[in-house]
Amino acid sequence: MEITAENHEESTLELGPQAFSKQSHQFWTLQITGWLGYAVVVFLAIIRPQMALQGFNFSGQMLNLFLETLSGFLLSYLQWQLIRKIVHLPLKKTLLLSFASAATLGLVFNVMKLSFYKMVVYQQQWNEAWNTLEFGGWLLFSLTTMFVWTSIYFIMLYNTKLQGEHEMLLRAQTATKDAQLQMLRYQLNPHFMFNTMNAISTLIYKNENDKANEMLDKLCEFFRYSLDKNDKSKTSLQKELELIELYLSIEKVRFSHRLNVEIDVCKTALACQVPCMLLQPLVENAIKYAIELRKSGGKIRISAKKSTDRLLIQVIDNGQESQGKVTDGFGIGLSNTKARLSAMFNGDYEVNITDTDEGGTMVFISIPFDKQT
Repeated sequence: MEITAENHEESTLELGPQAFSKQSHQFWTLQITGWLGYAVVVFLAIIRPQMALQGFNFSGQMLNLFLETLSGFLLSYLQWQLIRKIVHLPLKKTLLLSFASAATLGLVFNVMKLSFYKMVVYQQQWNEAWNTLEFGGWLLFSLTTMFVWTSIYFIMLYNTKLQGEHEMLLRAQTATKDAQLQMLRYQLNPHFMFNTMNAISTLIYKNENDKANEMLDKLCEFFRYSLDKNDKSKTSLQKELELIELYLSIEKVRFSHRLNVEIDVCKTALACQVPCMLLQPLVENAIKYAIELRKSGGKIRISAKKSTDRLLIQVIDNGQESQGKVTDGFGIGLSNTKARLSAMFNGDYEVNITDTDEGGTMVFISIPFDKQT
């Protein structure tokens, strides 16, 4: 639970500066543009029609318009700060507090407008000669103005909140998928380790100590490379091939000339992202059922190429001397491979096992071409 909380906090902090910067830019653009537009509308709708009247106080009207716009600007800014602080609350409570404050600020805005109008335009006391009809007529427009700004702010902030939560959800899903891929990969290591140590034990039993020692050195090199280069859930096909070549060097200690391997991979495919240790269990099965059982040895062919937006991989052996079903031996290796491909590519993959014309087995894999960046 502590790790989850720390990751959540780290994600929130990482998102914060970008979201705040974008939000702040949107707010000030809207705030300045909106209140300038408000001033223009008031001028065209109220002040300009009165300019032809006798005794019209133009300078007083313009000063009053400036003070009215400035007061509205400041009050709406206060509303923005309030909504920013309460937007994390439950939706109903946020709406209630937002529009309650909007009504309060609308009332304050109305008092300020009427006071400026009395003092600046008519040179009266701020509360002189007020009447219910005049105050009520102005109040409706003031409340509407604050409600409109509140609605805009609420939509902006709540949308940003939802986007942040959505991004954190995506990150959590990605972390879960990576953990699943790692778990499936770690299932392969004990399986491979058991088989290799069993082979070393057999060599020692046969007093082939030099071969056993060479195989142990290769095994150490394999795991060192695996930890250094493939500590993540996925890697490039090029690194995967380097790892498989290390694995094959271990097996060549056991089988010597009986193990023949051909690797044919086009250069454009090398940058494609694949799950770590994708090929190792497939090659291991081919060795177990097409090399180990043949006294004369056998051949394994690994090929990969890019076809439009897909990566096509084939692992082919030349068959057993005593034929069995093509699915024989493809237990944890194949099921694990399918599970990892499904987790990494959301089910967008294909794995087929078929007989070859030569009596061998071909494992075919098709996955999206996810180029390394």
